[in-house]
Amino acid sequence: MAQHPHVDPAPPVHPVDEKPAPKRLIPAALQHIAAMYAGVVTPPLIIGQAVGLDAAGRTRLIAAGLLIAGCATLLQTLGIRKAVGNRLPFVNAASSAGITPMLAIAETTHKGHQLPAIYGAVMVAGLFCLAVGPFFGKLLRYFPPLVTGVVITLIGVTLMPVPVGWAQGGDKGAAGFGDMKNLALAAFTLVVILLIQRFARGFIKQIALLLGLVIGTLAATPLGMAGLDGLRSAPLAALPTPFASGPPEFQPAAIISLCLVMLVLMTESAAGMLALGEICDRRCTSDTLTRGLRTDGIATLLGPVFGGFPTSAFAQNVGVVSLTRVRSRYVVAVAGAALIVLGAFPVLGAVVSLVPMPVLGGAGIVLFGSIAVSGIRTLAEAGLDDSSNIILVAVSLGAGIIPLAAPTFYADFPAWAQTVLGSGISAGALVAVLLNLFFHHLGTRSTPRAAVLSAASPGSGTQIP
Repeated sequence: MAQHPHVDPAPPVHPVDEKPAPKRLIPAALQHIAAMYAGVVTPPLIIGQAVGLDAAGRTRLIAAGLLIAGCATLLQTLGIRKAVGNRLPFVNAASSAGITPMLAIAETTHKGHQLPAIYGAVMVAGLFCLAVGPFFGKLLRYFPPLVTGVVITLIGVTLMPVPVGWAQGGDKGAAGFGDMKNLALAAFTLVVILLIQRFARGFIKQIALLLGLVIGTLAATPLGMAGLDGLRSAPLAALPTPFASGPPEFQPAAIISLCLVMLVLMTESAAGMLALGEICDRRCTSDTLTRGLRTDGIATLLGPVFGGFPTSAFAQNVGVVSLTRVRSRYVVAVAGAALIVLGAFPVLGAVVSLVPMPVLGGAGIVLFGSIAVSGIRTLAEAGLDDSSNIILVAVSLGAGIIPLAAPTFYADFPAWAQTVLGSGISAGALVAVLLNLFFHHLGTRSTPRAAVLSAASPGSGTQIP
C-alpha cells in the first residue's frame, strides 16, 4: 500500500493577519469609515472657515484630508518592510488636537499667509516626530495620563466657541447672525442626534452624528438655508495640487506651538498602539512603536504639501476593533483605500461642505463636548486623590482657559508669546509638563517606563467620534 508523505498543517493565521471574506470585510470597513469620517473632515472645515476659504477652498481641504488619511492608514496597516507601519488595524488621520494652535496661528498671521504659516509649522512638527520617534519611549514618562488628560480636556473646552458660532450662522458679519432660525436648526440637529443615540442600535447608532448632519441639512433645504452651489462648482475627480495655498512659511512661534502639540499626539499614538496590541493579542514592542510613530511623522511632514494637517491615531477606531472583535488589519486597509477614493473625487467632499453652519453647530456641541469628556475620563484615572496632582490640574486648566476667558490677556506680549500662550491647548500643555517635572521628577525617583505605558488609555484620544 502506497505511503503518503506526511504534510504538516499550515500554521494558523493570526487574527491581525486574517483576510476576511468580502461579506465580512466590507461591512466591517464601513463601520470604521463611519466612526472616523466626521473626525477626518472636521479639521479642514474649521481651519478653512477660519482663514476665509470659500466653498471650493474648503472642498479642496476636505479632499486633501481624506486622501492623506487614506494613504497614512494604508501605510500603517500594510507597512513597508521593517521601516514603516505598525501592521495593526490602526487608523491615522488629521487630529483635532492641532485645531486650536492652528487657529491661534491664523489669528496672529496676515491674511493670505495664514495657511502657508500653518503648513510650515506642521511640516517642521513632522520632522520633529521623525527625529524624536525612535527615542520617544523614554520621554513618555513626562507625558502621563495626568498631563494628557489636561490637554485633551482643554481641546474640548477651547473648541466649544467654534460650534456656538456655527449655531448662530458662522459669519459674525452676516445680517442674519444669531437669528432664531439658525438657533432652531442647530437645536433640531442636536435633538436628532440625541434621539438616534437613545433609540437606535448597532451600526445606526454608530453613525448618529452623520445621520444628524444629513437630516439637519435636509430640514434646512426647504428653508433656503442649504444650497448646491459648492456641489456644482466642485470637480468630479481631481488630485490635490501641491502647495495650492503658496509655499510654506516658517514662523518660530508657530513651530514651537505645533511641536508641543506633536508631543501630545505622539503620546496618544503610542497609547493607542499599546492598547490595540493588547486587544489584538499582539503586544507592541519598541520597534512597533517606532514604526508607527514614523508613519505619523511621514504623514505630518508630507501632508501639508497637498493641504493636510498634523496626523495621529484615531482612538475611536481602536474602540471599533474592541467592540466588534474584528482584528484584521486588512479591514482597516480597505477603509483606508476607500478614503483615498473619497479624496480623489472632490465632489464627494463637497457634499460635506454643503452642510449649513447651524447644522454643523448642533453636531459640534456633541463632537467637541465628547473630547472634553475623554479628557475628564483620563483625569479620573490619573490619581486626583493626591493634592499635588490636584494643584497640577487646577493650574494647568487655569492657564489653558485664560485665552478663552480673556482673549486680549496676552495682547501686549511679543508675537511669539502670543502664538504659544494664546492657544489654550499649548499653554495648558506647557504648564502641565513643567508642573509634572516639578512635582514628580525633580528630586524624586523616576516613574518606571512600563508603568507609564500601561497607564495610557485608548479612551484618551483627541479625535472626534
